Amino acid sequence: MEFKVANPEALPDAAKWLIDNAGDKRVFVFQAPMGAGKTTFIKAICDFLNVEDSTSSPTFSIVNEYSSAQGPIYHFDFYRLKNEQEAFDLGYEEYFYSDNYCFIEWPEKIPNLIPEDAAIVQIEVADDQSRTIKLK
Repeated sequence: MEFKVANPEALPDAAKWLIDNAGDKRVFVFQAPMGAGKTTFIKAICDFLNVEDSTSSPTFSIVNEYSSAQGPIYHFDFYRLKNEQEAFDLGYEEYFYSDNYCFIEWPEKIPNLIPEDAAIVQIEVADDQSRTIKLK
């Protein structure tokens, strides 16, 4: 399943499409190269979910928690992790298995810790700078 994003103005529609098509999934892993728009897309998803807080990249804090009507939403950026033990130290299990939304950037840093039923979101950048978002 995929959604074409021609420009940033289409991100709210892409966010709605993703949540509507993910069923009961709550853990989302985002696979895309640096600069593809993972954080920007997660912000659009948080807007769709009526997050009350300002959203930003958790690159230095590893995880940001946002308030919403659905409960807390967790946004992870594992780019700076050196190994999976750091995710254990963070208590990742409490987040991933909380039944709250978890959006994970750089999941390749913790491949053995991703829940089997996580939704895989791939973002591909075309030559014209449009994006194709795939949900697996």
